Amino acid sequence: MKSINFKLRNVVVAAAMLAGFANVAMATGMVPETSVVLVNEADGEATMNVKNSESTPQLLYTSVTHIEEDQENLVVVTPPVARVEGNQTQTVRFVLQNKTPLTVERLERAVFEGIPPRDPKAGARVTMTVRQDLPLVIHPKGLAVNREPWKELKVSITGDELTIENPSAYVVRLAQTVQLQPQQKNVELPRPYVLPKTKVTVPLKGASAAATIARLFPATTYGYSVDPYDAPVTSASAAATQTQATVPASQVSVSK
Repeated sequence: MKSINFKLRNVVVAAAMLAGFANVAMATGMVPETSVVLVNEADGEATMNVKNSESTPQLLYTSVTHIEEDQENLVVVTPPVARVEGNQTQTVRFVLQNKTPLTVERLERAVFEGIPPRDPKAGARVTMTVRQDLPLVIHPKGLAVNREPWKELKVSITGDELTIENPSAYVVRLAQTVQLQPQQKNVELPRPYVLPKTKVTVPLKGASAAATIARLFPATTYGYSVDPYDAPVTSASAAATQTQATVPASQVSVSK
């Protein structure tokens, strides 16, 4: 009985420690008010309120970084550095500087990092910083809002490769796992988004090429998960059969 009580006490202590660490992780650093920065070209800029959840002053460093597929400088940040007092909020502006009108949504990253000011009296010590790395979506002027852009995706299988095509003008955010049905085989995508007018192709790696449904796990523009979406899968053989079936009779030669 004593051994059981000792083990139970250890479990309770460990749980309390984990809960304490979780609370610290949730309550420290610079906290943006939303999970994404959305810049409308029609407005020319967007703002984000960032709160210093610490009781002591912090230096807020804000920057915009590029994704691998898009290196164009479209947005500038002001102010890039600001001192934020404890439990106070700083407004950061993201100003659009595109030289030509946008035709599709663009994706970048907004990074917020809080750094405690250096205290010369504190001596040498380790300083831990917390970084928030959020999606930054730029929406073109005149483009209608589409709350379910993942329904525009086209999924196909050719040989041992799966292709997801986004013919739309919208950035589609989704989980990197795609479940092929009815085999229930999982395929991993290289990144959690599909850019407008692009394709993502991945090897099936043993997953069945006879899948008829690709179950996607999309997210809204603001990063909230929604119900899975079952996208129909077309195969190269099915497409070829359909093409043959639609050939006009006048074009079919009959040997005599």
